[in-house]
Amino acid sequence: MEDLVRAATLAGYLEVMAELGADPRPLLRQHGLSPDLLRRPEQLIPARAAIRLLEASAAATGCITLGLRMAEGRTLANLGAASLLIAHQPSLRGALDTLREYRARINATLLVQVEEAGDEAILHGDFALTRPEPARQSFDLALGVLARLCSAALGPGWAPRAACFTHPPPPRAELPRYVRLLRCHPQFDAPFAGIVVARADLDRPNPAADPQLARHARMLLETVLSPAPQAMAAELDQAIRLLLPAGRARIGPCAATLGLPVRTLQRRLDDEGTSFSEVLGRARRQLAVQYLANPRLSMTEIAGLLGYGTLAAFTRWHLAAFGLTPTATRRANHRGRTGAG
Repeated sequence: MEDLVRAATLAGYLEVMAELGADPRPLLRQHGLSPDLLRRPEQLIPARAAIRLLEASAAATGCITLGLRMAEGRTLANLGAASLLIAHQPSLRGALDTLREYRARINATLLVQVEEAGDEAILHGDFALTRPEPARQSFDLALGVLARLCSAALGPGWAPRAACFTHPPPPRAELPRYVRLLRCHPQFDAPFAGIVVARADLDRPNPAADPQLARHARMLLETVLSPAPQAMAAELDQAIRLLLPAGRARIGPCAATLGLPVRTLQRRLDDEGTSFSEVLGRARRQLAVQYLANPRLSMTEIAGLLGYGTLAAFTRWHLAAFGLTPTATRRANHRGRTGAG
């Protein structure tokens, strides 16, 4: 089944391409899209086409910050019908909970998870795709939009403690763009993609929240756009990503995390035409693509992050999944980045 997203995920693309002096039409045609389609924000389009379009456009224009430039022009309104409800939540935690509640109606491929530890919270941004896909521009766009959501909930004086990207840094001349949008100096080649905030920020009152408007927005949404029930496979995918680094991404711990008996989890996955092993493999493949693109992560570290106790076990799995060893894949990634033949 093909992953679909709203055309609104490409909001700002045409404008950024115009600023860069590039004609987007040949690239859109190449990926089965059109300018008219992008002007209908609620139209569903293939997620893979959107991701590949941004990567191809960045390569064609030589603009490594294309996704970030798109994020600069985003507002909460780009989240669609649920944007008013999100904007008037009493706190950042409430806004993120609402974003997850309506995730299937906003962008079903985007995962936003909150990890709280000590006095910090990490807002992880990730993609759940049927097949893995290099997505630097989409990650930049997603984290930029997430930073804008935080700013809307916490006010203009707020700043995160850190913004982390798994990809290499851009040219030095582009760094001010990251600082301006994210309100901090970003960290590149990081082990995860996400925004680090003070844990207390999650529950700080939203100065712009209006409880009456929030109630009104929810009533309207319940009338015309009730939250789509999240597929069991999507919920399991999130649990797997949380449990993989601890080596606990097995069906028992995952079912417990979801509050379900193992048999119930298996039955619901059967109803969706999938299985635990298929969802686990899909999550591992996507994460492997992401981790191997990060030159600062050693092979042993990647094996651990994917839940393998030994490098040999990780290598055997990767060879079976991709037809290449992890070392060969990383070497190919390096050639792609440097343009070496």
